[in-house]
Amino acid sequence: MSQVMGLCVMDVDGTLIAEEVIDLLGREAGCEEEISQITRQAMRGELDFETSLRARVALLKGLPVSVFDTVFKSIHLSKNAQEFIYILQKKGILVGLVSGGFAPIVERLAKSLGISYFSANQLEVKDGFLTGKLVGEIVTGQVKNATLEKWRKELGLSKERTIAIGDGANDLLMLKSAGRGIAFCAKEFVKSEIACHVDKRDFLEALPLIDFLE
Repeated sequence: MSQVMGLCVMDVDGTLIAEEVIDLLGREAGCEEEISQITRQAMRGELDFETSLRARVALLKGLPVSVFDTVFKSIHLSKNAQEFIYILQKKGILVGLVSGGFAPIVERLAKSLGISYFSANQLEVKDGFLTGKLVGEIVTGQVKNATLEKWRKELGLSKERTIAIGDGANDLLMLKSAGRGIAFCAKEFVKSEIACHVDKRDFLEALPLIDFLE
């Protein structure tokens, strides 16, 4: 790819993939329902994202890091996600992933899809086990938006040449600040604030909404 013509920043859990990785980790930890309940509240904007994430991660204490191998095998890309990314990349649009999920999964996904830009939360590990804590900056809605802006500036692109795709409360800021924000299989209150939305879990449905693909 010689010249970068645009930037598409995608959320991961519930968007690029059908599942919420934190819920799958909760299943492995034996507290899936408790974690799923907090996830649903956070995605609807009823709970502060960082507070809810720390509460959910605390419940994962004691899981071995090998749990990520198990979970990675359980996730499914949304329909035609790979083709969508390939089409964008072929047209010179760089794709990046920003996730309130976790680096061990997001990094593998990025590599498998030929994506070099990604940002996700880091879990603290001691002696091969999760401590129930996070390390480094938490990828909140504000951080997702700041990451989109950072990458856009690095690439020397105008706002009009940016796309953001997401489904939950912590995606709203980047959806609103991108040139084209697309709510993908999103929560109702997200759709009420974002003009463009795709309600079928098929990424090819998003292509017609991107006006600079020609």
